[in-house]
Amino acid sequence: MHGLKFNLSLFMLLCSKGTCQKPDKGSKDPEGTAKGKTKPVEGPGKKAKTPTTKPKAKTSTAAPQITQPHLTQVIDKVKFLKVGDTLTVPAGEPLELRCKGNPVQWGVPYYLEEENDDRLKTIQRIRYGTLILANTTGADTGEFTCYPMYCEDSECRKEYDKAVQVFIFFSDPRELFVPSSEYYEVIHLRTNRPTVLPCQVTSPLAQVTLHREFPPGQVSVDGTEISFDVKRGFTIHRPKEHHAGSLYCIASLGRLRQSSVKYMLIYVNYPAAPPSPVIKASSSSVHIGENLQVTCSVAGEQGVLVDFTWEYPGQEIGRPLYTQRSVAPAPGNGAQQQSQAVLLVDEVRDVDQGTYTCTAQNLEGSRSASTTVKVLPARPVAKPNKLLSAI
Repeated sequence: MHGLKFNLSLFMLLCSKGTCQKPDKGSKDPEGTAKGKTKPVEGPGKKAKTPTTKPKAKTSTAAPQITQPHLTQVIDKVKFLKVGDTLTVPAGEPLELRCKGNPVQWGVPYYLEEENDDRLKTIQRIRYGTLILANTTGADTGEFTCYPMYCEDSECRKEYDKAVQVFIFFSDPRELFVPSSEYYEVIHLRTNRPTVLPCQVTSPLAQVTLHREFPPGQVSVDGTEISFDVKRGFTIHRPKEHHAGSLYCIASLGRLRQSSVKYMLIYVNYPAAPPSPVIKASSSSVHIGENLQVTCSVAGEQGVLVDFTWEYPGQEIGRPLYTQRSVAPAPGNGAQQQSQAVLLVDEVRDVDQGTYTCTAQNLEGSRSASTTVKVLPARPVAKPNKLLSAI
């Protein structure tokens, strides 16, 4: 009994000095220290070190990287071929394209959009969209586009910068040119932009030349003034007046030789920009009963037609419009011309006060200019001299 009291007293003494430690429940070490860890040490001027544990790896929350969409051709439902810039499919065979994305939207040649029959259908799957075209013909030749869609709530929009395109030739051994319902096609030769003659062929292997009907002969294609692209046709890069006339294309492939529709090229001197009118009134203020002239002038390129329209205060009561128009060489610059329109207002009334606007328009667009006119009371009538009247 005495021995038990002695041991209990010794145990309490040791605990009071801080040497009594509670064993770690997760360790079987009799010293009370977890295996693989350092036992805290205390001493004068020192703090107990807290055991360090290895931090857990954080789970990445970054959005998965979206794969760039691409087109794949499906052949007999078992063979898959990645599609490049162009693709050739024999006319009569079905076309099946797949495009990664959910959802996607398809763009097809204008002819197929207008046809609107059961030959063309699109299906949206979980990971890709499918386009299927049956009973293909040479007329289906053109550009097919897959547009990935960005959807937010219930609204979706096309992501044009991620669109993928392929130009598909539906080769027909009997038709080298894409069929057209027109015998003549009118094309304007615009001086301010290239002109394209769409001599589109159904096979990229066809040899195509450009010809003039009157006088008959082949047109030189040097790649600079005129160039050829099998997907677009012939491009006249800087149209001139001598390019005008009736032209057509001839395609050759093997023993087959065919002519395209006729293209009637009409030369039009298109301006480089819309006109910039300058408007000026004969006076910023005019008395009732006097006459007013408002002039609108445009300096521009020779041979460019400019049309003028007016808005003026008297329109509200049906005051008729009287104008004078003229075209003359621009002062100090013989390479330009000055087109001018003058609005004539006879015997000004109160209703003629306000804003006068002139709009000048050419083939590239229109611009306007305005000026304001104030109407003053009529000038007092001078009374006759009494002395002169008496004489």
